[in-house]
Amino acid sequence: MKQLLQSLKDGTVTLVDVPAPRLDEGQLLIRTSTSLVSAGTERMMVEFGQANWFERARQQPDKVRMVLDKARTDGLAATFEAVQSKLDQPLAPGYCNVGRVIEARTPGFAAGDRVVSNGAHAEIVAVPKNLCAHIPDAVSDEQAAFTVLAAIGLQGIRLANPTLGECVVVTGLGLIGLLTVQMLKAQGCRVLGIDFDAARLALARQFGAETVNPGAGADVLAAAQAFSRGRGVDAVIITASTKSDEPVHQAAQMCRQRGRIVLVGVTGLKLSRTDFYQKELSFQVSCSYGPGRYDPAYEEEGHDYPAGFVRWTEQRNFEAALDLMAAGALNVAPLISHRFALDAAPDAYALLSSGEPSLGILLQYPGADALGNEAPPARPIALGAAAASPGKASVVFLGAGNYAGRVLIPAFKAGGAHLQTVVSAGGVSAVHFGRKYGFAAAATDSAAALADPVVDTVVIATRHGAHGAQVLAAFEAGKHVFCEKPLCLTLTELDAIEAEAAARPSQLLMLGFNRRFAPQTSRIKALLDPIAEPKSFIMTVNAGAIPADHWTQDPAVGGGRIIGEACHFIDLLRHLAGVPILRHHAVALGRHPALAVWEDKATITLEFADGSLGTIHYLANGDKGFPKERLEVFAAGKVLQLDNFRRLRGWGWKGFSRMNLWRQDKGQKACAQAFVTAVQRGGTAPIAVDEIFEVSRVTIEIASELAG
Repeated sequence: MKQLLQSLKDGTVTLVDVPAPRLDEGQLLIRTSTSLVSAGTERMMVEFGQANWFERARQQPDKVRMVLDKARTDGLAATFEAVQSKLDQPLAPGYCNVGRVIEARTPGFAAGDRVVSNGAHAEIVAVPKNLCAHIPDAVSDEQAAFTVLAAIGLQGIRLANPTLGECVVVTGLGLIGLLTVQMLKAQGCRVLGIDFDAARLALARQFGAETVNPGAGADVLAAAQAFSRGRGVDAVIITASTKSDEPVHQAAQMCRQRGRIVLVGVTGLKLSRTDFYQKELSFQVSCSYGPGRYDPAYEEEGHDYPAGFVRWTEQRNFEAALDLMAAGALNVAPLISHRFALDAAPDAYALLSSGEPSLGILLQYPGADALGNEAPPARPIALGAAAASPGKASVVFLGAGNYAGRVLIPAFKAGGAHLQTVVSAGGVSAVHFGRKYGFAAAATDSAAALADPVVDTVVIATRHGAHGAQVLAAFEAGKHVFCEKPLCLTLTELDAIEAEAAARPSQLLMLGFNRRFAPQTSRIKALLDPIAEPKSFIMTVNAGAIPADHWTQDPAVGGGRIIGEACHFIDLLRHLAGVPILRHHAVALGRHPALAVWEDKATITLEFADGSLGTIHYLANGDKGFPKERLEVFAAGKVLQLDNFRRLRGWGWKGFSRMNLWRQDKGQKACAQAFVTAVQRGGTAPIAVDEIFEVSRVTIEIASELAG
């Protein structure tokens, strides 16, 4: 299928072949008939891509600080590669999609239904149910394409809470502004529209608004005063996009006592206290489509809010906008300025940055008259590289996220693996990294990829909650398995994997515990092994904060940060000690109202069979400017200190004082190389399976202890 992708490096938009997306539970698979290019948001992304480095930095000061912090701790080379990798990944633009359902894995929708969603510009999209709505028969596909933008304006209106007869100013008469004008009129409000564009002002007047053009020399404040009969306007809804603070300042000046200002667009936010203090004005920033936006439980997991408590959600705002269209209260036909066939979609984006007047730009898709209940198209697509012969470490990658694309895939390529197929849920990242690194195919169907007889090796780099089932599926398919940590999230899964591995001794199992393969780790190991007496290990991890609603913190999806990341350091100490872990204990910070998560601020103690003691301070409450990982080892009157896998220092060692690297090396390449070599030569796995299972079990038990 065809999909539009946008480059962050230069803003260019291209139409590419990608595999059809995978349909998960709670989603709809939709064949697109029409989509709308957002002249605001999508133009902004094009302009950002076309901007120079200085301008990008000026627009994103928070990101600049993150880059500088990373450079101080990880070095310039690693930081540069991370930034380039991020910019190299394409965006899938679009969020105003209309089509027919091909397949539904949720109640309330069926094949053939006509729906609107926030899906991207693609022939086929997979969208969670709460971001979809049925289209009434009286509403055409072209009309329905404006639903999502109308919902954005509608949410701004709901926050402004106008009553019948109030006078409201709409600043900025783009698509959202003109839709907002009409919905305010439908609610019985008097509306004054402000813009610099004469054509858009004319449309606003057509919809029943009075207008003022500051570009023609009109006094906006005087016009608002006259419009409000000298009282000041009741509310201002700002739908403009500008770097200036003037729209907010102007809104405050034209409001009455205790007036309301709602920001829907993007403006400067240097507020004047005097403006707001004297009139006791309220100011609120609207969050896109409405309640539920950016809530994973609502958007991704499909948990709706009770209508009795949250009357208007994203989905219900979609429905309300569609109802207004069906009733004739929302007329979008005059807002359509251009139509492009999908094949000419890049021309639509060129139009955005050309300076030529445009408003609503529709993309029209082939096969729009299809019923929509046909079988989904074949998902894998060939990328051009030749297929491999079996038995040569021919690899299928499950997962193509940032870490896989930036680190794992190039490590396996450098290690000599043949890259056969890369799989991702949406297909976009699979195609991007597949083309970049020379895979033979990209796909969204993992089962079909596992069944490929050419493939003898599976690399699992998906979200943590999927690892256990995918490891078992790969074993059952007769493949060698490399799983990025963690191996699984539960002891039940671990028992099943352990039993399966025991029954298949010829199939290698490897976990991505890369730090034991780092060159400085190897040097530490060589120094410690001759020492017969117990050793003391102190591992300090400045993990950095991750929000409580991030997927890694979800027990079912990410397993939490102890299972998701701290396992690395448990394994590192187990490797350096060289003997089993006999006992373990963990304690987290006390539960406090200021802490949404406490398990990621913990101290873990490991007791080893030879009397060695390991302490891991895994802390998410530090400053990012401090090195992330520091290991200290005390043994036989000697000390070793490793900082962030860049600087290793020793005290008391004969013939050793330091081993510093010009760039950080956490062992990812060496880890992949060792595994690929074992597959190709028929050797044993680079990490003994009993150590993999031991560390995995200890980690799960520690996470359970901390949660309990």
